[in-house]
Amino acid sequence: MEQYAPMSDGVRILFVGDVVGSAGRRTLQAVLPRLRDRLLLDFVVVNGENAAGGHGITSKIAREMFAAGVDVITLGNHTYRQQEVYRYLDEEERILRPANFLRGQPGHGTCVVERGGVRLGVISLAGNLYMNSSLPAFSEADAALYALRGRADHILVDMHAEATSEKVGLGWYLDGRVTAVVGTHTHVPTADARVLPGGTAYITDVGMTGARGGVLGVRREQAIDAMLTRMPVRFETSEEDPWLQGALIDCGTEPMRAVSIVGLQEQP
Repeated sequence: MEQYAPMSDGVRILFVGDVVGSAGRRTLQAVLPRLRDRLLLDFVVVNGENAAGGHGITSKIAREMFAAGVDVITLGNHTYRQQEVYRYLDEEERILRPANFLRGQPGHGTCVVERGGVRLGVISLAGNLYMNSSLPAFSEADAALYALRGRADHILVDMHAEATSEKVGLGWYLDGRVTAVVGTHTHVPTADARVLPGGTAYITDVGMTGARGGVLGVRREQAIDAMLTRMPVRFETSEEDPWLQGALIDCGTEPMRAVSIVGLQEQP
Protein backbone atom coordinates (compact mmCIF):
# COMPACT_ATOMS: atom_id res chain seq x y z
CA MET A 1 0.00 0.00 0.00
CA GLU A 2 1.46 3.38 -1.00
CA GLN A 3 1.58 6.24 1.47
CA TYR A 4 0.29 9.68 0.58
CA ALA A 5 1.43 12.51 2.84
CA PRO A 6 -1.34 14.99 3.73
CA MET A 7 -0.93 18.56 2.51
CA SER A 8 -0.38 21.27 5.09
CA ASP A 9 -2.68 23.60 3.18
CA GLY A 10 -4.72 23.67 0.00
CA VAL A 11 -7.49 21.24 -0.97
CA ARG A 12 -7.39 17.47 -1.37
CA ILE A 13 -9.91 15.63 -3.59
CA LEU A 14 -10.35 11.88 -3.89
CA PHE A 15 -12.05 10.63 -7.04
CA VAL A 16 -13.14 6.98 -6.86
CA GLY A 17 -13.51 4.96 -10.05
CA ASP A 18 -16.64 3.14 -11.20
CA VAL A 19 -18.22 1.26 -8.28
CA VAL A 20 -19.25 -2.15 -9.67
CA GLY A 21 -21.94 -4.22 -7.96
CA SER A 22 -22.17 -5.31 -4.35
CA ALA A 23 -18.42 -6.01 -4.10
CA GLY A 24 -17.69 -2.44 -5.12
CA ARG A 25 -20.23 -1.00 -2.71
CA ARG A 26 -18.88 -3.01 0.22
CA THR A 27 -15.32 -2.01 -0.65
CA LEU A 28 -16.23 1.67 -0.81
CA GLN A 29 -18.01 1.54 2.54
CA ALA A 30 -15.12 -0.32 4.17
CA VAL A 31 -12.26 1.76 2.79
CA LEU A 32 -13.59 5.30 2.50
CA PRO A 33 -13.88 6.17 6.22
CA ARG A 34 -10.23 5.31 6.90
CA LEU A 35 -9.08 7.12 3.75
CA ARG A 36 -10.94 10.25 4.84
CA ASP A 37 -9.14 10.15 8.19
CA ARG A 38 -5.68 9.10 6.97
CA LEU A 39 -5.49 11.35 3.93
CA LEU A 40 -7.36 14.34 5.39
CA LEU A 41 -9.67 14.47 2.41
CA ASP A 42 -11.68 17.60 1.74
CA PHE A 43 -13.94 16.19 -0.98
CA VAL A 44 -14.83 12.71 -2.25
CA VAL A 45 -16.39 12.23 -5.70
CA VAL A 46 -17.44 8.74 -6.82
CA ASN A 47 -18.59 7.33 -10.13
CA GLY A 48 -21.56 5.11 -9.24
CA GLU A 49 -22.99 4.17 -12.61
CA ASN A 50 -22.35 0.43 -12.21
CA ALA A 51 -23.30 0.23 -8.54
CA ALA A 52 -26.64 -1.60 -8.95
CA GLY A 53 -25.57 -5.05 -10.12
CA GLY A 54 -23.32 -3.48 -12.75
CA HIS A 55 -26.12 -1.50 -14.37
CA GLY A 56 -26.98 1.96 -13.10
CA ILE A 57 -27.76 3.06 -9.56
CA THR A 58 -30.79 3.17 -7.27
CA SER A 59 -31.79 5.93 -4.87
CA LYS A 60 -31.16 3.56 -1.94
CA ILE A 61 -27.61 2.85 -3.07
CA ALA A 62 -26.96 6.56 -3.66
CA ARG A 63 -28.13 7.42 -0.14
CA GLU A 64 -25.86 4.72 1.29
CA MET A 65 -22.90 6.24 -0.57
CA PHE A 66 -23.66 9.71 0.74
CA ALA A 67 -23.97 8.30 4.27
CA ALA A 68 -20.54 6.65 3.86
CA GLY A 69 -18.91 10.04 3.23
CA VAL A 70 -19.31 10.63 -0.51
CA ASP A 71 -19.87 14.26 -1.49
CA VAL A 72 -20.88 13.86 -5.15
CA ILE A 73 -21.87 10.87 -7.33
CA THR A 74 -21.31 10.94 -11.09
CA LEU A 75 -22.91 8.54 -13.56
CA GLY A 76 -22.55 7.54 -17.22
CA ASN A 77 -24.05 5.47 -20.01
CA HIS A 78 -26.01 3.23 -17.58
CA THR A 79 -27.67 6.19 -15.85
CA TYR A 80 -31.23 5.21 -16.77
CA ARG A 81 -31.04 1.43 -16.34
CA GLN A 82 -32.93 1.60 -13.00
CA GLN A 83 -36.21 3.43 -13.62
CA GLU A 84 -36.97 4.09 -9.95
CA VAL A 85 -34.01 6.51 -9.76
CA TYR A 86 -35.43 8.96 -12.30
CA ARG A 87 -37.19 11.20 -9.79
CA TYR A 88 -34.24 11.07 -7.42
CA LEU A 89 -31.95 12.37 -10.18
CA ASP A 90 -34.10 15.48 -10.36
CA GLU A 91 -34.44 15.90 -6.60
CA GLU A 92 -30.87 15.30 -5.35
CA GLU A 93 -28.40 17.98 -6.41
CA ARG A 94 -25.31 15.89 -5.59
CA ILE A 95 -25.94 13.05 -8.07
CA LEU A 96 -25.07 13.85 -11.68
CA ARG A 97 -25.85 12.30 -15.02
CA PRO A 98 -23.76 13.46 -18.01
CA ALA A 99 -24.41 17.09 -18.87
CA ASN A 100 -24.46 16.23 -22.58
CA PHE A 101 -27.56 14.06 -22.28
CA LEU A 102 -30.74 15.61 -23.67
CA ARG A 103 -32.20 18.54 -21.74
CA GLY A 104 -35.52 16.75 -21.26
CA GLN A 105 -33.99 13.62 -19.72
CA PRO A 106 -34.10 13.22 -15.92
CA GLY A 107 -31.34 14.75 -13.86
CA HIS A 108 -28.65 17.38 -14.31
CA GLY A 109 -24.95 17.44 -15.14
CA THR A 110 -23.35 19.89 -12.70
CA CYS A 111 -23.37 20.73 -9.02
CA VAL A 112 -21.40 22.67 -6.42
CA VAL A 113 -20.57 21.40 -2.92
CA GLU A 114 -18.85 23.41 -0.20
CA ARG A 115 -16.65 22.48 2.74
CA GLY A 116 -14.57 24.77 4.94
CA GLY A 117 -15.36 27.76 2.77
CA VAL A 118 -14.08 26.05 -0.40
CA ARG A 119 -16.51 25.44 -3.26
CA LEU A 120 -16.00 22.42 -5.54
CA GLY A 121 -17.87 22.29 -8.82
CA VAL A 122 -18.33 18.90 -10.47
CA ILE A 123 -19.23 18.26 -14.12
CA SER A 124 -20.27 14.88 -15.49
CA LEU A 125 -19.78 14.23 -19.22
CA ALA A 126 -20.09 11.20 -21.52
CA GLY A 127 -18.03 10.50 -24.60
CA ASN A 128 -19.43 10.61 -28.12
CA LEU A 129 -17.11 8.09 -29.81
CA TYR A 130 -18.55 4.53 -29.64
CA MET A 131 -21.20 5.70 -27.15
CA ASN A 132 -24.75 6.99 -27.43
CA SER A 133 -24.36 10.43 -25.88
CA SER A 134 -26.80 12.86 -27.40
CA LEU A 135 -24.89 16.16 -27.46
CA PRO A 136 -21.23 16.98 -28.25
CA ALA A 137 -19.17 16.61 -25.09
CA PHE A 138 -16.74 19.48 -25.79
CA SER A 139 -19.33 22.17 -26.43
CA GLU A 140 -21.41 20.98 -23.49
CA ALA A 141 -18.30 21.23 -21.31
CA ASP A 142 -18.10 24.89 -22.32
CA ALA A 143 -21.78 25.37 -21.47
CA ALA A 144 -21.31 23.72 -18.08
CA LEU A 145 -18.34 25.94 -17.28
CA TYR A 146 -20.39 28.98 -18.22
CA ALA A 147 -23.16 27.85 -15.86
CA LEU A 148 -20.62 27.43 -13.02
CA ARG A 149 -18.82 30.75 -13.54
CA GLY A 150 -18.26 32.55 -10.23
CA ARG A 151 -19.76 29.66 -8.25
CA ALA A 152 -16.74 27.38 -7.69
CA ASP A 153 -13.13 27.67 -6.54
CA HIS A 154 -12.19 24.32 -8.09
CA ILE A 155 -13.89 22.25 -10.79
CA LEU A 156 -13.53 18.51 -11.40
CA VAL A 157 -14.73 16.92 -14.64
CA ASP A 158 -15.58 13.21 -14.96
CA MET A 159 -15.29 12.22 -18.62
CA HIS A 160 -17.06 8.85 -18.91
CA ALA A 161 -15.86 7.67 -22.31
CA GLU A 162 -14.75 4.66 -24.31
CA ALA A 163 -12.11 6.28 -26.52
CA THR A 164 -8.84 7.26 -24.87
CA SER A 165 -8.28 9.85 -27.60
CA GLU A 166 -11.48 11.65 -26.67
CA LYS A 167 -10.52 11.76 -22.99
CA VAL A 168 -7.00 12.99 -23.72
CA GLY A 169 -8.40 15.61 -26.09
CA LEU A 170 -10.82 16.91 -23.48
CA GLY A 171 -8.00 17.16 -20.96
CA TRP A 172 -6.04 19.40 -23.29
CA TYR A 173 -9.16 21.34 -24.27
CA LEU A 174 -9.95 22.20 -20.63
CA ASP A 175 -6.35 22.64 -19.45
CA GLY A 176 -6.11 25.80 -17.37
CA ARG A 177 -9.88 26.17 -17.10
CA VAL A 178 -10.66 23.41 -14.60
CA THR A 179 -8.78 21.82 -11.71
CA ALA A 180 -9.01 18.22 -12.90
CA VAL A 181 -10.23 16.02 -15.74
CA VAL A 182 -10.52 12.34 -14.80
CA GLY A 183 -11.53 9.53 -17.13
CA THR A 184 -13.90 6.69 -16.27
CA HIS A 185 -15.80 3.83 -17.99
CA THR A 186 -13.08 1.42 -19.14
CA HIS A 187 -12.42 0.14 -15.58
CA VAL A 188 -8.64 -0.22 -16.05
CA PRO A 189 -6.33 2.38 -14.44
CA THR A 190 -3.92 4.13 -16.78
CA ALA A 191 -0.36 5.24 -16.01
CA ASP A 192 -0.59 8.78 -17.37
CA ALA A 193 -1.59 10.80 -14.29
CA ARG A 194 0.01 14.24 -14.55
CA VAL A 195 -0.60 17.95 -14.21
CA LEU A 196 -0.88 19.56 -17.63
CA PRO A 197 0.99 22.81 -18.39
CA GLY A 198 -2.02 25.00 -17.63
CA GLY A 199 -2.43 23.49 -14.16
CA THR A 200 -5.15 20.90 -14.78
CA ALA A 201 -4.68 17.45 -13.24
CA TYR A 202 -5.39 14.69 -15.75
CA ILE A 203 -5.68 10.88 -15.94
CA THR A 204 -7.22 8.88 -18.80
CA ASP A 205 -8.87 6.29 -16.55
CA VAL A 206 -8.89 5.94 -12.77
CA GLY A 207 -9.96 2.27 -12.83
CA MET A 208 -12.86 0.70 -10.94
CA THR A 209 -13.91 -0.13 -7.41
CA GLY A 210 -14.93 -3.75 -7.42
CA ALA A 211 -13.67 -7.28 -8.03
CA ARG A 212 -10.39 -7.50 -9.92
CA GLY A 213 -10.82 -11.28 -10.06
CA GLY A 214 -13.39 -10.83 -12.82
CA VAL A 215 -13.29 -9.17 -16.23
CA LEU A 216 -13.95 -5.47 -15.68
CA GLY A 217 -16.05 -6.46 -12.68
CA VAL A 218 -17.99 -9.28 -14.40
CA ARG A 219 -17.53 -12.95 -13.45
CA ARG A 220 -14.64 -14.06 -15.61
CA GLU A 221 -16.11 -17.41 -16.70
CA GLN A 222 -19.17 -15.61 -18.09
CA ALA A 223 -17.09 -13.00 -19.91
CA ILE A 224 -14.82 -15.66 -21.39
CA ASP A 225 -17.82 -17.76 -22.45
CA ALA A 226 -19.29 -14.78 -24.32
CA MET A 227 -15.98 -14.15 -26.09
CA LEU A 228 -15.56 -17.83 -27.03
CA THR A 229 -19.09 -18.57 -28.22
CA ARG A 230 -20.11 -15.14 -29.56
CA MET A 231 -23.51 -15.87 -28.01
CA PRO A 232 -25.54 -13.80 -25.50
CA VAL A 233 -24.54 -14.46 -21.89
CA ARG A 234 -26.23 -13.05 -18.80
CA PHE A 235 -23.45 -11.29 -16.90
CA GLU A 236 -23.22 -11.20 -13.11
CA THR A 237 -20.80 -9.10 -11.10
CA SER A 238 -17.77 -10.80 -9.60
CA GLU A 239 -16.97 -10.90 -5.88
CA GLU A 240 -13.33 -12.01 -6.12
CA ASP A 241 -10.38 -9.81 -5.04
CA PRO A 242 -12.12 -6.44 -4.49
CA TRP A 243 -10.13 -3.19 -4.57
CA LEU A 244 -10.85 0.52 -4.47
CA GLN A 245 -9.19 2.39 -7.33
CA GLY A 246 -9.17 6.10 -7.92
CA ALA A 247 -7.08 9.26 -8.10
CA LEU A 248 -5.89 11.63 -5.40
CA ILE A 249 -5.72 15.27 -6.46
CA ASP A 250 -3.97 17.96 -4.44
CA CYS A 251 -4.78 21.59 -5.12
CA GLY A 252 -2.89 24.62 -3.91
CA THR A 253 -4.42 27.88 -2.80
CA GLU A 254 -4.81 29.19 -6.36
CA PRO A 255 -8.28 28.58 -7.84
CA MET A 256 -8.64 26.07 -10.70
CA ARG A 257 -5.09 24.78 -10.30
CA ALA A 258 -3.83 21.37 -9.23
CA VAL A 259 -0.46 20.68 -7.62
CA SER A 260 -0.38 16.91 -8.14
CA ILE A 261 -2.40 13.84 -9.10
CA VAL A 262 -1.57 10.22 -8.31
CA GLY A 263 -3.41 6.97 -8.85
CA LEU A 264 -4.63 5.25 -5.70
CA GLN A 265 -5.45 1.59 -5.03
CA GLU A 266 -6.49 0.10 -1.71
CA GLN A 267 -7.94 -3.18 -0.45
CA PRO A 268 -10.64 -3.46 2.21
